[in-house]
Amino acid sequence: MSKLPQAHQFLDLSDYGRPIARLIAGSLKNTSVTPVQVTIWFVISGLISIIFMLEGSYWLAGFFLVLKSILDAADGELARIKETPSYTGRYLDSVSDIILNFIIFMVIWYITEISIWWAFLAFFCYQLQGTLYNYYYVILRSKLNGDTTSRIIEEGTPTALGTESQKAVNVLFTLYTLCYTVYDKIIYQLDRNAAEGKIIPNWLMTAVSTFGLGFQLLLISAFLILGWKAFIIPFFIGYSVMVFIFIGLRNIV
Repeated sequence: MSKLPQAHQFLDLSDYGRPIARLIAGSLKNTSVTPVQVTIWFVISGLISIIFMLEGSYWLAGFFLVLKSILDAADGELARIKETPSYTGRYLDSVSDIILNFIIFMVIWYITEISIWWAFLAFFCYQLQGTLYNYYYVILRSKLNGDTTSRIIEEGTPTALGTESQKAVNVLFTLYTLCYTVYDKIIYQLDRNAAEGKIIPNWLMTAVSTFGLGFQLLLISAFLILGWKAFIIPFFIGYSVMVFIFIGLRNIV
């Protein structure tokens, strides 16, 4: 099930795992497995990848990073198939992602000779890139009446849906805002008129999708497997120049 009308579906380079994610979700449709449980599975996959990174088993580390991306898509697919969207799942997913991302960059720092301060900067750049992609994607879905569980501006604790606990939503929303507010505010200030602008063209969304978490993790996997682990941190710092290029393009197309 796509989040966008057919005419506005773009080639999402970060979403390569979606076909497998749909198969996984379909196989779980009539089971007791919940989307939140699938989120926990992707956390476990991410942690296994980190262990293999520390051990120098980079093929296995890459495999479990890619599997983490697939399961990251499968939890949302399962929520749509079972018609059980929830803010609990939405925020747990995002909070889990940023914690895993931080650990991954700390591990990359540990297994290379790069300064930890460069690792912190690379993590910041990595998250900023992902935030621009998510910002544009949520705006696109909002304009086209697609999936609306995510909000353009995450302000105010949402009301719990269905059978989810309001207390859980409150806690997870607080964690979400602590983790993401700084990135959301920076991107909003850099392109505050994006929501009022024209619909972002498909080709630009495809380009921006290189900032999507799935593609970022695929790049990290490739760098590890190719023996280029020392280039991961410099790459994500340098690639941040594309934030300004993509924003510029968005404003002129």
